[in-house]
Amino acid sequence: ITYGDWSSDVCSSDLRRPAGPRRPAREDKVSSFGGEGMADDLDRDKVAKAYARWAPVYDMVFGTVFERGRKAAIAAVEAAGGGRVLEVGVGTGISLPDYRRTNRLFGVDISEPMLRKAQERVAAEKLDNVEVLSVMDATKLAFPDGWFDVVVAQYVITAVPDPEGTLDEFARVVKPGGEIILVNHIGAESGPRKWFEVAFAPVARKLGWRPEFPWARLARWAERVPGVHVIDRRPMPPLGHFSLIRFGKAAEAPTAQAAE
Repeated sequence: ITYGDWSSDVCSSDLRRPAGPRRPAREDKVSSFGGEGMADDLDRDKVAKAYARWAPVYDMVFGTVFERGRKAAIAAVEAAGGGRVLEVGVGTGISLPDYRRTNRLFGVDISEPMLRKAQERVAAEKLDNVEVLSVMDATKLAFPDGWFDVVVAQYVITAVPDPEGTLDEFARVVKPGGEIILVNHIGAESGPRKWFEVAFAPVARKLGWRPEFPWARLARWAERVPGVHVIDRRPMPPLGHFSLIRFGKAAEAPTAQAAE
């Protein structure tokens, strides 16, 4: 499923990633990033199947619950200057009408049924600033380096099998001087909520996400990646279970080889 013309002013008609050095594979996805005791047992097929089940009722079940976070993420995109915006995990496209029409929007998701809902929304609301909707693995984004002004992912990082690999791709495709904007549930560091999240984790896995995802995992990723820094981390009302997180990419970001 693809919506839009991928060949327009892009480096190649099928958007294959340009040749060049790739990041080395990581063998310690969990222990090195603060995920003590948290098994990364989500996989691509499991997540895709989970969201295929959610697609018919997603807006009805989660639309209001996630609305404040969506609005905050879009406000952050606009404050960053907008422009060419990639929304990863665009889902049913529920957030697309809320962006300014001056933005050029690209949406990707692992779930084809969710994207079909997004296509219907784009057509019904005549969202002519949506250029691409496509099924895509977030760890293998088919866009050139430095292609987007802003990458936004709402409620995504805890629902992908490889969060660090996903964030690495965000950092690759965002321009120097651009921003990565996340809204996500961040696991409690202590107390009853942490106990509940750990106990609930096996059930949540079947629904396609991790409730016990620690902030330390994101912080350590930012420390590892050259040129990336935390701009803001802000708990969202009313209870602070979700956070708006902004990463910046330096205007002249050093390469991984230079950092070594």
